[in-house]
Amino acid sequence: MADFTLSFVQTALHWHQPATNRALLEHHIDTISLSTDLIVLPEMFATGFTMEAAALAEDMDGPTVQWMQRMAAARNAVVTGSLIIRDNGQHYNRLLWVRPDGTLSYYDKRHRFGMAGETNVYAAGQARLLEEWRGWRICPLVCYDLRFPVWSRNAATAPYDLLLYVANWPAARRDAWMALLRARAIENVAYVLGVNRVGKDGNNLEYAGDSALLDMRGDYLVEVGNQETSITRTLRRTDLDAFREQFPALYDADTFEVRPDDPASRW
Repeated sequence: MADFTLSFVQTALHWHQPATNRALLEHHIDTISLSTDLIVLPEMFATGFTMEAAALAEDMDGPTVQWMQRMAAARNAVVTGSLIIRDNGQHYNRLLWVRPDGTLSYYDKRHRFGMAGETNVYAAGQARLLEEWRGWRICPLVCYDLRFPVWSRNAATAPYDLLLYVANWPAARRDAWMALLRARAIENVAYVLGVNRVGKDGNNLEYAGDSALLDMRGDYLVEVGNQETSITRTLRRTDLDAFREQFPALYDADTFEVRPDDPASRW
């Protein structure tokens, strides 16, 4: 199978200003000079990580979804990232997977951050999203999901090749972010991409960035630091296949079932 090229954008976000953030991110996307298969944006990239869902939510045909469709068509690449979506009377921190032809899939964030009140505002997702795109299997998740290895777990049969997290992960917990990204790569024998933001939000929380791309050994291929940037890298299929053949650890993994009940409801 072919190699896979991905791009991601790490930037500060304007608090509660979707149109301004779309223009900012479009500028960053325009700086990507190479052909790419996938463009990854941070969590809640249109607004910043906020509990003001009622005021800021969009419908599935809203301006940010339409903008993502336009970006995907212009770059002939999937565009993904999460935003606040209103659907059937509930609000979701929803990751959209938007293809160049305008079709899309979505994943609703499963693990909501109760300490920030996210469980009181956003409904929980009940199923993971596994996408196949240009010969690669990809599992996109959102921020706090990173702390829960069962939800991220790979499988020996039809494994995903790339695990990615879009995030607004505060600087105060940056050590956990970096350690957990590495752990998820090692235990799942897959490439892992974590895309965070920088700057301060409207709650005066600081974000250090630290977006990173790791290989299936847990070795860093990219470490961004705290600058605003767009990065493009190519993942090597032969490297992944060879390592999995030499070290087929996924076949020794425990089997389990994830139940749909939500213990985080205690928040």
